[in-house]
Amino acid sequence: MRAMVLHAGARRLQAERVDLPPPGRGAVEITVEACGVCRTDLHVVDGDLPDPALPLIPGHEIVGRIRSLGPGVAGISISDRVGVPWLGRTCGACPYCRDGRENLCDAPGFTGYTLNGGFAERCTADARYVFPLPADGDPVAQAPLLCAGLIGYRSLAMAGDARRIGFYGFGAAAHILAQVAVWQGREVLAFTRPGDTAAQAFARESGAVWAGGSDQASPEPLDSAILFAPVGALVPAALKAVRKGGTVICGGIHMSDIPSFPYADLWGERRIVSVANLTRADGEAFLPLASKAGVRTTTVPYPLDQANVALNDLRAGRIQGAAVLVP
Repeated sequence: MRAMVLHAGARRLQAERVDLPPPGRGAVEITVEACGVCRTDLHVVDGDLPDPALPLIPGHEIVGRIRSLGPGVAGISISDRVGVPWLGRTCGACPYCRDGRENLCDAPGFTGYTLNGGFAERCTADARYVFPLPADGDPVAQAPLLCAGLIGYRSLAMAGDARRIGFYGFGAAAHILAQVAVWQGREVLAFTRPGDTAAQAFARESGAVWAGGSDQASPEPLDSAILFAPVGALVPAALKAVRKGGTVICGGIHMSDIPSFPYADLWGERRIVSVANLTRADGEAFLPLASKAGVRTTTVPYPLDQANVALNDLRAGRIQGAAVLVP
């Protein structure tokens, strides 16, 4: 099969022919219809995340059809459409797994990082960690829901009943969650790179009541702020924007260092929290919610062999919405 592969010491993916072993016990083989290009993929390729399983096929926003079943798989049939997310497996035995917090598992497997992912024509996945998807949907439109949507949903859940929320960074995750938040009756304010008028217009089109640069003060105090941009310097800025008792949520797996800031900016029972991975329960809750809320993803499709172009466009901030590879 064709695949885009990351090798040790490289900062670009290599197009290769790769043999895919048949699915083992409890696993499924999937024909990839689409795979989203996430900022986490960029962090893997750029070396920001430690110890990827090299050589590696990245990609963890996978939509495809079941091609074959490994021994012991039940409840899934050939040709079913499924989605494969970032969380590829957990140990099921550590204190976090036993406590229902599998996102914090001590011995996890992550799709496209420690397990081969979906920048390929086919992939395999643990059948317990795939989500059923509507067979009549557009796979390109569905792909960003598998991480941008899921991690965004977990971030939004951490905001509790906050009515006015600031999104710092307005890309794939924010444009999905803005639609959900507005459908829930919340008010969304978007903070983009200073001067990025295209992203600000995109935010307003996605339901934001205000959009401006992250160097601007919020026009109203925020109940909560969610940081999708991996920029640590935005944490103090967001703290200044949230009211007393408000929460600043860091939604990325990687972020540059947070600079020092006065304790007075944190005082007043403000909180800083991070979002780590996702659980299967998140997917079971979010995917039907996205459909009910009428979420429409904005996507930019690329052929599989143009994965490096998609990564470069994401790196440069040239994409409104989500990049998606189509084998």
